[in-house]
Amino acid sequence: MDKDITKHYTNGEVTIVWKPATCIHSTICWRQATGLPEVFNPRERPWIKPEGATTERIIEQVQKCPSGALSFFRNDEEKSIAEIAVDTKVEAMPNGPLLVYGNLTVKRSDGSEENKGKVTAFCRCGKSGNKPYCDGSHIAAGFEG
Repeated sequence: MDKDITKHYTNGEVTIVWKPATCIHSTICWRQATGLPEVFNPRERPWIKPEGATTERIIEQVQKCPSGALSFFRNDEEKSIAEIAVDTKVEAMPNGPLLVYGNLTVKRSDGSEENKGKVTAFCRCGKSGNKPYCDGSHIAAGFEG
């Protein structure tokens, strides 16, 4: 998948930003128990329908995205939530990635650096094709941990 693809969906008040190459397919956004299926439905096209819920519910759901593939900005604001300073928190997802919430700098083995904000998903299974980041390979690998 082209890593530069970014899609925008708006209800007029808020714009949902989706970066498909970053998505780890956690299903948190669309499963009935954890998600907002009125807005996020991967079986339909477009799969994001921001008219399906209030702006507040959309923002609350997007903030749960573990990979940062989903983000948002209010149409009347210039800064996205990803740019707001937050405390750092680390969470190991059951059978999935290590999530780091907050602003951080990732330094790769070649010395290059990348600034990350909001939520960053790091691979724990060792199978990712996008190390150190999770790309969802843990699902096919049957990773448990």
